[in-house]
Amino acid sequence: MAEKQLLLEVVTPDRMVLSTEADVVVCPGVEGQFGVLVGHIPFLSALDIGEMYYKAGGKTEYLAVSGGFAEVTGAKVTIVAEAAELGHMIDIERAKRARERAEKRLAAGKTADIDWIRAEAALRRSLVRAKVAGR
Repeated sequence: MAEKQLLLEVVTPDRMVLSTEADVVVCPGVEGQFGVLVGHIPFLSALDIGEMYYKAGGKTEYLAVSGGFAEVTGAKVTIVAEAAELGHMIDIERAKRARERAEKRLAAGKTADIDWIRAEAALRRSLVRAKVAGR
């Protein structure tokens, strides 16, 4: 008899990024990383900018997510993210350019012209995207 799996769906405002079965799903919650197996107690969590992954059939797949929410039920994980990309979808050169722009803004120091929080978030997103693309 086959083991039960979770249904994992990852959606953004633009599209359905992924709909697949998974043995385990691990997400970057705002209070820390969390993992979900079949039968997990239902909950809702805000997501941070970070790397998420799922395992299915002995294979691990990584995604870069930029905020949003995760809804967990006993047999389903739904990720509603501002942005989400599978590793093979990420343009590594674009991620490097984004990192360079963010570092340049932050190196200029805190001024009225720079939205420091947005620049830090852009840097975090670019670093996560580069990490996931390199896996």
